[in-house]
Amino acid sequence: MVQSVVLVHGLRTSATMWRRQVELLEGLGHEAIAVDLPGHGARLSERFTLQGAVDTIAEAVAGASHPVLLCGFSLGGYTSIHYLGGAPDSPVVGLLAASCGTRPYRVVLDSWRAAARIIHAFPDRGLALNNWAVRLAVRDPELADDVIRGGVALEVMDDALRELRALDPVASLRRIRQPVWLVNGTLDHFRLEERRYAAAAPDARLLHVRGATHMVSLTRPAEFDRILLDALDSTAPKW
Repeated sequence: MVQSVVLVHGLRTSATMWRRQVELLEGLGHEAIAVDLPGHGARLSERFTLQGAVDTIAEAVAGASHPVLLCGFSLGGYTSIHYLGGAPDSPVVGLLAASCGTRPYRVVLDSWRAAARIIHAFPDRGLALNNWAVRLAVRDPELADDVIRGGVALEVMDDALRELRALDPVASLRRIRQPVWLVNGTLDHFRLEERRYAAAAPDARLLHVRGATHMVSLTRPAEFDRILLDALDSTAPKW
């Protein structure tokens, strides 16, 4: 059964981070829709807003040709949970939310905003530091290039971190009736409240990728791909 997958990227990266998954899905005959959130990728000149992110996801879902599995990573996971929790009539048939297993507490977000302001004082606005960190975390050079190729959203940090303060993923998960896959690397620092997340969603599965860090789809891509395809198969219409 042909399905659609809407892929939502993480903070500072873009749709290009999903290149491997897009090729995999399209090779199997599915429709893969990787979006750029405001302030990222082809939309670097825009300001990031939470509403703009929700609208982007909603437009991608509405434009899909088949039943939709929504897949979000980090920032994309947070915004996808928020979107689906507020869209009871959405045609989405399932949600895979990766690397977003801790609620965005204001004190943490504001600390990151302060750190981002210091980094932005660098002559290159922190580009070299960002790319070094990506290549350190993602050892496959081709996959690291995927993260960087769409453009690095250096200017989006303050807007995005401020907007995330409005989110309550646990409350949103309580409203989601579709199956939810919560996927975290075992070495991810964002999984502190993953069990609270899983308990909140009426139909949730909590899955761990052994040895994966925060960038789970890039540090353990084969394992992540298997989970993605299993979720896709589980949400396929049975007739």
